Amino acid sequence: MRAEIGTTQSALAAVVTLIAIGGPASPAAAQSAPRSRIDADVAQIARSIRPASIRRDIETLVSFGTRNTMSAQNDPKFGIGAASRWIYARFRAAARLAHGRMSVEMVRFIQPQGPRIPEPTPLTDVVAILHGDDEGLNDRAYVMSGHYDSICSNPVDSITTAPGADDDGSGVAATLESAMALAPYHFRATIVFECVAGEEQGLYGSAYMAHRFKLAGARIDGVLNNDIIGGDPIYANGPWMRTVRLFAEGIASRLTPRQLAILRYAGAESDSPARELARWIAETANVYVPSPRVQLIFRTDRYLRSGDQVSYLDQGFPAVRFTESHENFHHQHQTPRIENGVQYGDLPQFVNWRYAARVARINAVSIAGLARAPAAPAAAWVVARSLTNDTTLRWQPSRSSNATGYEVIWRETTSPTWTHARWAGSATSFTLRGISKDDFLFGVRAVSPHGRRSPVTFAMPGR
Repeated sequence: MRAEIGTTQSALAAVVTLIAIGGPASPAAAQSAPRSRIDADVAQIARSIRPASIRRDIETLVSFGTRNTMSAQNDPKFGIGAASRWIYARFRAAARLAHGRMSVEMVRFIQPQGPRIPEPTPLTDVVAILHGDDEGLNDRAYVMSGHYDSICSNPVDSITTAPGADDDGSGVAATLESAMALAPYHFRATIVFECVAGEEQGLYGSAYMAHRFKLAGARIDGVLNNDIIGGDPIYANGPWMRTVRLFAEGIASRLTPRQLAILRYAGAESDSPARELARWIAETANVYVPSPRVQLIFRTDRYLRSGDQVSYLDQGFPAVRFTESHENFHHQHQTPRIENGVQYGDLPQFVNWRYAARVARINAVSIAGLARAPAAPAAAWVVARSLTNDTTLRWQPSRSSNATGYEVIWRETTSPTWTHARWAGSATSFTLRGISKDDFLFGVRAVSPHGRRSPVTFAMPGR
């Protein structure tokens, strides 16, 4: 890992400081943007997450027999109650490394009877909050999540073995190890680590947390959900271990007709806050963790499936989902058994510990980088008052005190990722001469004195 980081110094500048084109710039760009640089703390965070730790966590989760949402609550060794108490203890161990900056809570509630819930059932979400030095939950926060419940072939069977090694022991292990890795360090923004229940019954645990955050007025700028990130060793010799999928919603279902009309007019169908979060992760994480490569998937989730990121999207929070690049459905939602010589069941031997650890590192460096970077501008606009071949942008300043200035970002309308940047200094407006607003998509990002860059805020048309 140390060698990987050492070879990416030039890559950081190449990826994050994008190429600029076009005619003469506005006078606001009197100096160059602060250069991006490797953050030594973030590099160390990546190195500290090891395959052996991921394996230990997953095997411990499997040892509880089943973590079905309706399984035993009070048995010390079997069922979801035992798993929740173990997760709580692991978060408490992380909190000791934070020296008073991390709080840990078991959030309990009763889920009413409904689909896959035959009777009112107590659910417990286990949450650790690493409090930011400058920004609390109501200022800016990021969430990393995995679900710790599991199912066998029958989703309401609370007794039959349901190992849940990959789905979603892998996501829980990534969340736990990231909490341990980040706890000793300081961040501007607040970071929430959560292991939720009830996902297999209908995203109930995450829905409760997302609604709770919304009611509390929390400002969550990004959610990284990890669900099935173990990488089945059966595919170890194929191309699939070289990538990890990152799913990101485009057009949100909650948009009003007017908002939808403006979005279509601007050609912004692929520029939701979730997509900008995903682009930031893809640009930044692989600087520290070159493999697996983050593969952007521009849809909310896989066909016929869903995940806890949807609960946060439903509350208006940007959320994305990590999932291994090639799933083996014999090893998901199956009662362990051998049929016709085929082993079914979500067993530990079907997790690639090295791959899972690398995906956990991608999460850890991403959320650490986001929490140290300035907040993105709350809104940005392309000024559309007159016919001109220039483009003028205006934006709201970043809420973060470490925002030195701003970069104007643009790309061709057919490009999936941002390709060009121009330094705008500390101004909150900028004109690109000779670059037509009709031909490109535009955005703005905040930049800190250390060269840390926020996700891009897409510029919508405005007068």
